[in-house]
Amino acid sequence: MLNNAKTVGLMALMTILLMVFGGILGGQTGAIFALVMAAVMNIGSYWFSDKIVLRMYKGHEVTSGVLYDVVQELCQRNQLVMPKVFMIPESTPNAFATGRNPQHAVVAATEGIMGILSRDELMGVMAHEMAHVKHRDILIGSIAATIAGAISYMATMAQWAMIFGGLSGDDEEGGSNIFVMIVTMICAPIAAMLVQMAVSRSREYAADRGGAALCGNPHYLASALRKLESSNRQRPMANVNDATAHMFIVNPLSGKGLQSLFSTHPPMDERVRRLEEMA
Repeated sequence: MLNNAKTVGLMALMTILLMVFGGILGGQTGAIFALVMAAVMNIGSYWFSDKIVLRMYKGHEVTSGVLYDVVQELCQRNQLVMPKVFMIPESTPNAFATGRNPQHAVVAATEGIMGILSRDELMGVMAHEMAHVKHRDILIGSIAATIAGAISYMATMAQWAMIFGGLSGDDEEGGSNIFVMIVTMICAPIAAMLVQMAVSRSREYAADRGGAALCGNPHYLASALRKLESSNRQRPMANVNDATAHMFIVNPLSGKGLQSLFSTHPPMDERVRRLEEMA
């Protein structure tokens, strides 16, 4: 409940940022145009997210085996709609969920995850992914991306407008307006990105809690997260698209330097601590 309230607050903050920065960068007309452009881009991504991501990572559907059986057991036990189950040909252990709603959902795991997790731990991981599906986090992420994208579009439009319109200001007020515009162009996309990442982190905490409830034992997921974090630090996934990194249960990127500062995933120690407190 707390994470859901936090998500609502963060989404409201993004809307306020859009309104404030929109007024500064492009006025009402510019804000509406940028929002429409970002919505068109992200609606397509949202509607075809499963096909895009699965093709990107060369996933193939499975209808039997341990992974399929674990997902089926979770769905039967919790009266959930059975999603499609995909295997990703990747040795680094990880997993993700995608799809625009529970009726068109996909849960996927890499081949590497099957070699390091017990059946209970695998159940914890897939329960986490099913919680994402249940919470419609793909929709929430798409809305956040749309608002953040609109702010970025406005900053880019303002930049080109200043280049072609000139930066000169004959009076003190004009120079002040230009300064505000430049500061806003720099700060607006960064602020939007930080809030978008905060939304992603709040949804990860919610999926951890929801997944623990679905599988019936928080220790299953906590134990799995420790193993996945260690494996991904030792050998990050190759050829990961940055735009999809937030979908995975643990960060598939190296997490070094600025990547850790701008991570879409909460600190692993905190995730494990919260799960252990649930138990």
